[in-house]
Amino acid sequence: MPVVAPVVAEAVAEKPVGITPLPPTQLDVAEPVVVKPPVVQKPLDDGSPRVNAFSLSSIVKKRELQENQKNIQRRAEELPKQSFSETDMKLLWNKFAQRLNDSGKKIMATYMQINDPVLAPDGFTIRLELPNEGSKAQFDGDKLELLGYLRGKLHNHDVVIETHVNEEVSSRHAFTPEEKYEKLKAINPALDALRKMFDLDV
Repeated sequence: MPVVAPVVAEAVAEKPVGITPLPPTQLDVAEPVVVKPPVVQKPLDDGSPRVNAFSLSSIVKKRELQENQKNIQRRAEELPKQSFSETDMKLLWNKFAQRLNDSGKKIMATYMQINDPVLAPDGFTIRLELPNEGSKAQFDGDKLELLGYLRGKLHNHDVVIETHVNEEVSSRHAFTPEEKYEKLKAINPALDALRKMFDLDV
């Protein structure tokens, strides 16, 4: 049987081979990044010279502005201001209310017909009394179309509509059934024929 021990001893006696270091290499370092501050853009120059508030140029600019305002006022004064009667106004008022009623805007039409409008002594202010603040607010919010119509048809652009709350209006218009029927019949005359056809009570 062969002896193995001397071979093991030789293996142990051998020294390990040293590791040779790698040659040093130079690392490539990137150029440092320079952060530039954001550029603040100046407002665009429209070419017009800057006007100092205390300079002669500012006085000229103010005069030009005043002239422009006078021209606007002159144009407003050139609009028609023809006088009209309360009867003419009421006819157009009722015609517009009927138009609103036909187009389905019944609430505004009702507010217009709840009380007769009155022409003030100045000849261009139309006054309307409404039963409460809610109806006043709604009427005032929707009156621009009516106002434009009246100004055009009456040929007077000074026309204004003032609304006032009068609690008595609601009590005055607490209609009896007969009064309601007459009011509806005035709006739609066919209602009377329908009542007679079916022999209905008022």
